[in-house]
Amino acid sequence: MSEQTTSFINEVNRRRTFAIISHPDAGKTTLTEKFLLYGGAIRLAGSVKSRRSQKHAVSDWMEIEKQRGISVTSSVLQFDYSGYCINILDTPGHQDFSEDTYRTLMAADSAVMVIDCAKGVEDQTKKLFHVCKMRGIPIFTFINKMDRMGKDPFELMEEVESVLGIRSYPVNWPIGAGRDFKGVYNRQKKQIELFKDSNHGQSQGNVISGDINDPKFNELLGETLHSQLLSDIELLDMAGDEFDMEKILSGELTPTFFGSALTNFGVEPFLESFLEMTTPPTPRQSSNGLIDPKTDNFTGFIFKIQANMDPTHRDRIAFLRICSGKFEKGMSVNHVQVNKKVRLAQPQQFMAQDRVIVDEAYPGDIIGIHDPGIFRIGDTLCADNSKTKYEGIPLFAPEHFAKIFAKNSLKRKQFQKGITQLAEEGSIQVFRRPNIGIEELIVGVVGSLQFEVLEYRLKNEYGVDVIMERTPYRYIRWVEMEAFNPSKFSVTMDTMIVEDEDSHPVLLFQNEWSINMVKERNETAVLKEISFRK
Repeated sequence: MSEQTTSFINEVNRRRTFAIISHPDAGKTTLTEKFLLYGGAIRLAGSVKSRRSQKHAVSDWMEIEKQRGISVTSSVLQFDYSGYCINILDTPGHQDFSEDTYRTLMAADSAVMVIDCAKGVEDQTKKLFHVCKMRGIPIFTFINKMDRMGKDPFELMEEVESVLGIRSYPVNWPIGAGRDFKGVYNRQKKQIELFKDSNHGQSQGNVISGDINDPKFNELLGETLHSQLLSDIELLDMAGDEFDMEKILSGELTPTFFGSALTNFGVEPFLESFLEMTTPPTPRQSSNGLIDPKTDNFTGFIFKIQANMDPTHRDRIAFLRICSGKFEKGMSVNHVQVNKKVRLAQPQQFMAQDRVIVDEAYPGDIIGIHDPGIFRIGDTLCADNSKTKYEGIPLFAPEHFAKIFAKNSLKRKQFQKGITQLAEEGSIQVFRRPNIGIEELIVGVVGSLQFEVLEYRLKNEYGVDVIMERTPYRYIRWVEMEAFNPSKFSVTMDTMIVEDEDSHPVLLFQNEWSINMVKERNETAVLKEISFRK
């Protein structure tokens, strides 16, 4: 094996690419920030919602995110830690932006699920967990906010198992809770790890570690806490699930960790164990079968497009997940969907809004490439002319719909540009009513808060004020049949026939009764809740 090949394989082996998922306010963005702290990517961690200091999480970059204290787009963060090259995909926690998270999970090799110890498994966590389950990727659980009073750890484990249908293996176990949260017992190393914190989580925490039977811990913890810990560990060893790496990697068993992202308690032990357990990039399914990341031929797919990340340059970036081969700046690749050669001249890597030009990148890495308007979500790029296509990224069903117009008809050009670009990002879906004489645009979104973001971005990025009229439609179905003829297709009075951006026939419904009636009347049609771009 040549030195060059060995170097390439080593680079692939040290990559870890994962998404962080959670319900809003479970502490996902804070945990992300602490990973960066331990990786040396930032020196001090500032509170995400600190009004005094007006600091914001480094992964929240859009102005509206800073105002609201929530993440509404996925961020990509890369840093080195202990010999590993880590790519974190920090996703929106707010349920109204879940479609961005679904797409982002397509680019991840594993997921970290953050759960608030007081609230347990919440609705958004369930949805995102099921997307991970569909993909069969490993899921690691971090039970957060142990420095606050919450549910009993055994109750939390039982909840994860009963609500999500996945067995759990506690890699560590909390010692105390709330104000009495002292640290964790590391079951793999069979040692106590007590946390000494004097900096309110702004810098790396100090740890006192040692054997559980060392008399000093009886003194440091007190008789009650120490006895409780011994009893809990005995119960886990007797009745708990066994550690099974095969089940973890197939997504059947979730390694569970306890800690507090805010104070750093348990963050570093979690990061170290997680990096040991999770795998480098694995083979991905394509039209030509499984593609091994360690093959020479460069391939990758676009899972996200973001316009105007830099307001001063009004640029547009396509996020590319590298799946195989080595990427080199300036290389020419085949844009498979349009069968056209494209030169990737200004590739960038990210630390949220900070970007650097990169000369090379490897499988598992996420790079940003300049998009002059030629890329779409799900597009495949490859170095040869094999026309390899990765599996498409689905369009999920919007649940809210509104007609949209520009207030000022003279701004129609900017309005069209803004709507087109935001639709290509995937943040909205646009539908048109065919054959009605005037062009009537209907926007569909997964969550109603996306309408606010749409209005904000059209005004601030494109200079367009809009009028939005909400519609009563709540359900969408894509129609699949041999030859769709709107005049012969039987629908109920309250159903609207529209077309999506690929001119595919789509039905908008107000209620489930209408869906069932349309199915009965049109037996040769298949109505689908999810669509894939052409």
